[in-house]
Amino acid sequence: MSAISPLAARLRRIDRYLLLLIGTIALAAALPARGAATEVVGILVKVAVAALFLLYGARLHPEAIWKGLSHWRLQGLVFASTYGLFPLIGVVLAYLVRGHLPSDIVAGLLFLCLLPSTVQSSIAFTSIAKGNVPAALCSASLSNLVGVILTPLLVSQLLPVASGGFSLKAVEDIVTQILIPFAVGQAVRPWVGPWVHRHPVLTTIVDRGSILVVVYAAFSAGMVAGIWSQISVMSLAAVLFINLAILGLVIFATTATSRWLGFSREDEIAIVFCGSKKSMASGIPMAAILFPGHAIGMIVLPLMLFHQAQLFVCAVLARRYAQQKAPEPIAAPASA
Repeated sequence: MSAISPLAARLRRIDRYLLLLIGTIALAAALPARGAATEVVGILVKVAVAALFLLYGARLHPEAIWKGLSHWRLQGLVFASTYGLFPLIGVVLAYLVRGHLPSDIVAGLLFLCLLPSTVQSSIAFTSIAKGNVPAALCSASLSNLVGVILTPLLVSQLLPVASGGFSLKAVEDIVTQILIPFAVGQAVRPWVGPWVHRHPVLTTIVDRGSILVVVYAAFSAGMVAGIWSQISVMSLAAVLFINLAILGLVIFATTATSRWLGFSREDEIAIVFCGSKKSMASGIPMAAILFPGHAIGMIVLPLMLFHQAQLFVCAVLARRYAQQKAPEPIAAPASA
């Protein structure tokens, strides 16, 4: 039996979806959409975004969300991290790096901090780490449900220049491409929900395929507009460093706060993994609606880098949690 070379072993461990994203960016760089092709790609983006949120509505369980609300302390802490701590960090960072990085990258860093948490990876990492999976399911679902409305509102208040304001056209796009498909998905969930859960491949294809379509459109528009000449390798390295700093700060804050407030180890795991992530699946489609086409490529770049960083860091953290022994309960003193 031939041995696998170290290089081949490393290549097999690379996330295939990351390779697809890189390939999509390369395709946009080599063959950007121009002229009539731009209109076709624009229609595909709208269909992909609507399909994505239709599927979200069909697979999220309202019953689980409302049940999870009973654990209000856990949900409140995750919500405070996602829509309180993260935006605060984003505002401070945008102030500190403004003038040192391209303006669209600065807008992208702040936009990243305004997004909802992930659903699949938050639950998966919580399960691997032996945490409170039902709480993670409720928290991640609630974060995305609220984020459909709250993220665009935060963007309108904190990024008026980058987003071109919160125009009636933006409201119309959000309603037609996000809210209506999501509501339709929720309405038909009793009939199609079980079928969707029995066919996870469909979910994966729509989830990841929609992102690839939007990424191609975004980077293609960037190539046509010539925006990539505005960012250097040093700027990319700086964005990656900033992303890691944001992630590390939030993980430390959620871990320390959950322990200080006396949460169980299982609840702490759910809080850390749900409160420290940002959703590329929701973020890129939202960016396609909220920002001008020529700027999307630069704006979503911090999010794409953050997505890969959070997967790597949280995978390591989940394994560490799983390998740790849960603390033994303190025995009550024997009565005299």
